[in-house]
Amino acid sequence: MSSPVPVLLTFLALSACQGHMAALLQTSTLLKESIRLLNDPEMKVSCDKMNVTNIFAGNKKVDDMEILCKATTVILEGHSCHKNLKGIYINLFKLVQMKSAVHKAPCPVAAGNTTSLHHFLKDLKRVLQRLVKDYSI
Repeated sequence: MSSPVPVLLTFLALSACQGHMAALLQTSTLLKESIRLLNDPEMKVSCDKMNVTNIFAGNKKVDDMEILCKATTVILEGHSCHKNLKGIYINLFKLVQMKSAVHKAPCPVAAGNTTSLHHFLKDLKRVLQRLVKDYSI
């Protein structure tokens, strides 16, 4: 009768590992989908020159979740500009919800330096590519 206990413990351990792997895969999928949307040739739109807050300027000590959280705010401001921005917003929002207990998207963004939406999206793509490579979130 003692054999079900080790089997049950093994099952629970495997279940926990699968949950962790599923979360990593979902994170990777959301990051890659956002990069794919940013690479879409149709992203060249009339609002590329629209000024948005440059969340990438200044303090380099900001953690990745805070950057993604602030990015949701900036994208939300311009999401009516292009359909892909809505998808990127949803992906980043889900990532922040899944990965951060501290940040709740969309995060407040202080007025300050501005950049064009085009440059903001290029910087965001670099961050997302680094995160996919590093799996740092």
